[in-house]
Amino acid sequence: MFKINVYDRDSVTPLRSLMTNIGSLAASLVAIGIVFLLCGVNPLYAIAKIFTGSFGSMYGFKETVTKAIPLILIGGGLALAFRGKFWNIGAEGQLLMGALMGTWVGLAWGDTLPSYLLIPLMFFAGFAGGALLGLIPAILKIKFSINEVISTLMLNYICAEFITMLIVGPWKGSTRFGFPGTNNLNPSALLGVMPGSRIHYVTLIVAIISVVILSIVVYRTRFGYEVRVIGENPEAGRYAGINFFRTTIVIMILSGGLAGIAGVGELAGIHHYLGYPASISSGYGFTAIIVAWLAKLNPMYVLVSALFFAGILVGGDAIQISLGLPGATVQIVNGILLVFLIMGDYFLKHKVVIKHSKGVNKFLKQGN
Repeated sequence: MFKINVYDRDSVTPLRSLMTNIGSLAASLVAIGIVFLLCGVNPLYAIAKIFTGSFGSMYGFKETVTKAIPLILIGGGLALAFRGKFWNIGAEGQLLMGALMGTWVGLAWGDTLPSYLLIPLMFFAGFAGGALLGLIPAILKIKFSINEVISTLMLNYICAEFITMLIVGPWKGSTRFGFPGTNNLNPSALLGVMPGSRIHYVTLIVAIISVVILSIVVYRTRFGYEVRVIGENPEAGRYAGINFFRTTIVIMILSGGLAGIAGVGELAGIHHYLGYPASISSGYGFTAIIVAWLAKLNPMYVLVSALFFAGILVGGDAIQISLGLPGATVQIVNGILLVFLIMGDYFLKHKVVIKHSKGVNKFLKQGN
């Protein structure tokens, strides 16, 4: 007979953290390979196809960078929120709210304002829209103790249905030939892209700058120290007099606002009009959760993890075409990765010891 004991680790070294991440990714790839095997596909070929489809050609790499842009913005904001133990599962809705607000500004002033004024105004409106949607669950949690996982998740659906109502109703464009969606944005409201790609470089620059600033905020400012204390030891935070309400509000303004900026980038850089929510975002708000976890909630590491998961999204499209796999394959791959990353994080912070239960063994021997 065996007895399982779980102990908290006294400290976690950077090397142990790195090796745990590598081990988690390796184990997840084995599990993903088993899924491909059950689908009748050679797992080695399928996994290789994912990465060659995203990083093996210039076109694939450009598409990977394009999909990494919203993941960097949202992943950085989620890393901040999760570090403060605020479980923001509403980044998808916050992205959509940013796109909605950007559309409103672009349609309202696209004919009157020049690009150098209109584009910053759209980004500001998108940030405000995402931040507003992030403030609601923050207030509900602090003032009424309502679980933020439920409130942020439900707001995703509310925001998606609200956009659907707009594009089939009052915002339905006269140039869409009866199909749902707004009119195209004025050219002055569109973001420039790198030649031969869909990389909207303005949003990419904003994304990189944002994670750099977030890293400085988290590790070099008093606010960042308060966020880390709240996340690691809430009781110590209360004893130190940290204002939980103010800190949580700022966390969600930044987290939701960055997701809103990502929404404006997708709108003005890729789609150029507001359509169905599923067409505006390829599930970026949910994929960014895994991005933040792989980055160990470090905003700078989000740059690497976002590129990695963007590659999986692009490679997932490639295997759907070449191997005839269903569209849900990418979601299955992402889900497996998230499960193993969470498991790795648990074993990183806890030590599991399996011991022989001597008392039970002795009793069994006497019985024999």
